[in-house]
Amino acid sequence: MDDMYTMLGYLEKLSALFILLLAIVVLAIVYMYIVDKMQNKQAIRHNYPVIGRFRYFFEKQGEFFRQYFFAMDREELPFNRAERSWVYRAAKNVDRTVAFGSTRNLEPTGTIMFMNCAFPTHAEDAVPTSSLTFGPNCKAPYTTSSLFNISAMSFGALSATAVKALANGAAKAGCWMNTGEGGVSDYHLASGADLVFQIGTAKFGVRDEHGQMCDQQLANLAAKPQIKMFEIKLSQGAKPGKGGILPAKKVTEEIARIRGIAVGVDAISPNGHPEIKSVQDILAMVNRVRKVTGKPVGFKAVIGEARWLSELMQEINKQGREFAPDFITIDSADGGTGAAPQPLLDYVGLPLKESLPLVVNLLIKYGLRDRVKVICAGKLITPSKVAWALAMGADSVNSARGFMFALGCIQAMQCNKDTCPTGITTHNPKLQQGLDPIDKAERVANYHKYIQYGVGLLAHTCGVSNARELARHHMRVIQENGLSIALDKLHPYEETQ
Repeated sequence: MDDMYTMLGYLEKLSALFILLLAIVVLAIVYMYIVDKMQNKQAIRHNYPVIGRFRYFFEKQGEFFRQYFFAMDREELPFNRAERSWVYRAAKNVDRTVAFGSTRNLEPTGTIMFMNCAFPTHAEDAVPTSSLTFGPNCKAPYTTSSLFNISAMSFGALSATAVKALANGAAKAGCWMNTGEGGVSDYHLASGADLVFQIGTAKFGVRDEHGQMCDQQLANLAAKPQIKMFEIKLSQGAKPGKGGILPAKKVTEEIARIRGIAVGVDAISPNGHPEIKSVQDILAMVNRVRKVTGKPVGFKAVIGEARWLSELMQEINKQGREFAPDFITIDSADGGTGAAPQPLLDYVGLPLKESLPLVVNLLIKYGLRDRVKVICAGKLITPSKVAWALAMGADSVNSARGFMFALGCIQAMQCNKDTCPTGITTHNPKLQQGLDPIDKAERVANYHKYIQYGVGLLAHTCGVSNARELARHHMRVIQENGLSIALDKLHPYEETQ
């Protein structure tokens, strides 16, 4: 009997201990739930309290147990862990140094390497990034010193909170933000950031009741001091030959009002401007918009078949240099988008490594390089890739997905489903709550700051004092035989006609 009572006593103590532990666990979960919902630093934890903590736990453990996993730093796509990690750290303004050597494979064909100079530029000799002026002959030219800017992302594809964060971050950073083809919202304008208004094939934001481009609406937009330039979108990365796609579930009343379309109906833009059938038509639209607005005007295109570019430049020289676009934005075939058909996503258009030198060389050949500025976009999210583009001839670099990572994007690839877990590409109010536009605006500004700083580091290592002085001879690329060749030999500059 004594043994039985003793056993019962142990069981009672174990039961009490179990209940105590269970209570502690429940209280801990409740505490973590409250803390996660109250904070806005990490959108995943806010939108998925308690459970969301595992994402950060496993991300950290991956650094220690990487040898047990197949997906290494450089193997994840479309952006690998090393690239995303750099952006996250830069945006959070925390240590960006790494140990033990590069995880980048320096042997595959196409690998780019910067050539360090024996006499690097000293810090006291370095100069701030030089300014760049678009449309110097316009009534209202645009001058900026930013070499890295926010690429086209529409309100609609992005949530209101994401647009607020990006616009306010752009204002803090001193860079421009492209509105995308969805029109300009109050969130864009309230930030005071420099804006590039994109005119898409559906003319959202500048269309009349018949869907045609309206000069009066163009003039009204041009009167807004925040709007510095206008960009005519001919085609975009990831879906050249296909217009923008905004699913009906994302066409809210506010978005429909800004775009001038019906609520809850798929917003599918035409695959081209109906009024543009030739290079003459491109110049006609560019000059029409410039005449109405008085501001710099250019066009954006993914380069594929390129004979039309030569025809365009011949036509510019025929009509006169004053009729040239003020800039050309080259979008890479490996650009991103919220929704695109798979065949276009994977198999159409040239990547930037071919299209950028092609366009720059044609401008040099036809004597237009000093007249037409070159902007490029396409997976350029780290300082090395931005510096590469500048050295290849770009005047400015745009990024969309890099700034999305700065907002907290985890590459969940839910952009087209209105279920983005970080609140960036969804119009679900509950998911948007996790994205604090004030905190994320600071991260956007930090990311921009460290991109420009990193590009400067590479420039000084190559022996130039200004990032815009980087040139092709500062880089080499590995060939099939494992040896490298200077990029100015691989892509020699054209001679002026």
